[in-house]
Amino acid sequence: MKKLLLLMNPCSGKKKANPLLPDIISILNTAGYEVTVYVTAARTDATGITAQRGGEFDLIACIGGDGTFNEVVCGLCSLNPKPPVAYIPAGSTNDFASSLQISRDILTATRDITLGKPHLLDIGLFNERYFSYIASFGAFTRTSYATPQSLKNLLGHTAYLLSGIKEIASIRTHHLRFTTAEGQVYEDDYLFGAISNSTSVAGILTLDPKLVDMNDGRFELLLVRKPHSPLELSDCILSLKTQDYHSPMLTLISTPSVEIEAPEDMDWTLDGEHEPGRPHCSVRNLHSSVEIILNS
Repeated sequence: MKKLLLLMNPCSGKKKANPLLPDIISILNTAGYEVTVYVTAARTDATGITAQRGGEFDLIACIGGDGTFNEVVCGLCSLNPKPPVAYIPAGSTNDFASSLQISRDILTATRDITLGKPHLLDIGLFNERYFSYIASFGAFTRTSYATPQSLKNLLGHTAYLLSGIKEIASIRTHHLRFTTAEGQVYEDDYLFGAISNSTSVAGILTLDPKLVDMNDGRFELLLVRKPHSPLELSDCILSLKTQDYHSPMLTLISTPSVEIEAPEDMDWTLDGEHEPGRPHCSVRNLHSSVEIILNS
């Protein structure tokens, strides 16, 4: 039998995966996997166990949200060779799973692992920290890590939207300078920014799937400028809603890396998790770094 390490975050989402664990193991056993289960108890547990034991297995699967998947990827990056990874989404928003078109139904996602094939996937490196699909700052990014887990479990995705609405009144803009690998420079006061390898951002913003290739060695850099009038704000919202990125309020480009000068007190969010600010940040795309099992 093939060996599978199953990492489960028991606090993800509304804990809906917890009672299904015996069914998940049964599906994997039937498909020929000998399953070793590890239930995380604290943040970064999934990173540690993946780094320590991941090399013993033919496949690593995680049950949780995008943050849990991020932890597994961080652990994988210390291994050579890396076993493929599979994702059973059980979080509150599951942005990354949506981009990969992984089923939100837990047992369906499990069955898809047994039917799927490995696909190469880019990941990102933000200074010394890996991320799976997004590094962002500004409006709404604080919501993902500041919303209490109890509220996420109670209200699910609605919790993010409610917290985001409360945040509108206190939105700040930040002055940043971005220099891409091609030498292009973008400097302005920005309301929001994202360096992403995903079509879904916090469940609030959506990029056109035609513009996003998750294994092309490049990120999409989306920047939203500070609106100076209600008309500019309205234009910005309409452009994001209709995915018309030609608005003067927006910048959307593709690049393999970017150097950033930013306020030191401006925090970032990596895959929904907090990252302290720095005056200089370097972000690189690590092309084809991970194999993920997808049934598509």
